[in-house]
Amino acid sequence: MPTSSSRKSVKSRKSSDAQKQQVNRDDLPNPVWFKPVMFGFMLLGLAWILTFYISSAQLPLGAAFPAVDIKNWNILVGFGIAMVGFVMATRWK
Repeated sequence: MPTSSSRKSVKSRKSSDAQKQQVNRDDLPNPVWFKPVMFGFMLLGLAWILTFYISSAQLPLGAAFPAVDIKNWNILVGFGIAMVGFVMATRWK
């Protein structure tokens, strides 16, 4: 004669309820500040590179400031700042 399935014990029901209530942090939406900061980094990197080209390598850290003249490394700095924004975009939900 077939046996009926037994009911779950109280302990197993409580543990399954706790598992349902446990939230995965990857599933949570981004905080409010995330999107403006992400786009801010992208625009700041673009502005850095444009300023370098438009000023004929005088600004932001160019020949106008001989103590900190980093020459064409300004392009790398601008791309690095923009890249932070693009990396943040991979985590945007």
